Amino acid sequence: MPTLQEQFGQIDIYLFDQLLKGRISPGMRILDSGCGAGRNLVYLLREGYEVCAADSDAQAVESVRSLARMLAPALPESNFRVEATENMSFDDASADVVISNTVLHFARDDAHFESMLHGLWRVLKPGGLFFCRVGSTIGMETQVRRIQGRRYWSPDGSERYLVDEALLGSLTERLGGELADPIKTTVVQNQRSMTTWVMRKKRL
Repeated sequence: MPTLQEQFGQIDIYLFDQLLKGRISPGMRILDSGCGAGRNLVYLLREGYEVCAADSDAQAVESVRSLARMLAPALPESNFRVEATENMSFDDASADVVISNTVLHFARDDAHFESMLHGLWRVLKPGGLFFCRVGSTIGMETQVRRIQGRRYWSPDGSERYLVDEALLGSLTERLGGELADPIKTTVVQNQRSMTTWVMRKKRL
């Protein structure tokens, strides 16, 4: 019997919540963009999901390929690609679930953010689930300091592109999405703010 750590790895607790709610189920094709070393993929690979992943860091992608060789050897290595979020080569509407975990706040500016978001939304099937964790100003409005546009300095010393609730609401509407959960935000001891944005892509 595997331990919880062996079964789930370092999965994001809010992504785990989507599993508990039954929104991510066997047979689905999952794409993790900005996958890092695969912290959110251990359970999905172990349970036989069709997992795809992309990251601009070649070493990170090789780590995910190694993980897949161990947990899901039938998956082709071409499922794991060294690609930036905005330039992914996966087909349009090819994923049932798209994961973007702590990626979008690395956008350089509005144009880069829009390009990254379009890349994620393009590969999601109608009716599919979009899971995003992103830095925000929510609950930290008086502690963050604007640098330029939506780039802010936070008390943890980071400089990131930060969203707010109004922006997420307008983007949800503009993309043709609908919130699967209310927008949730965690403020980490007045150092930074992380928001969970989960929506469905409306069917045509």
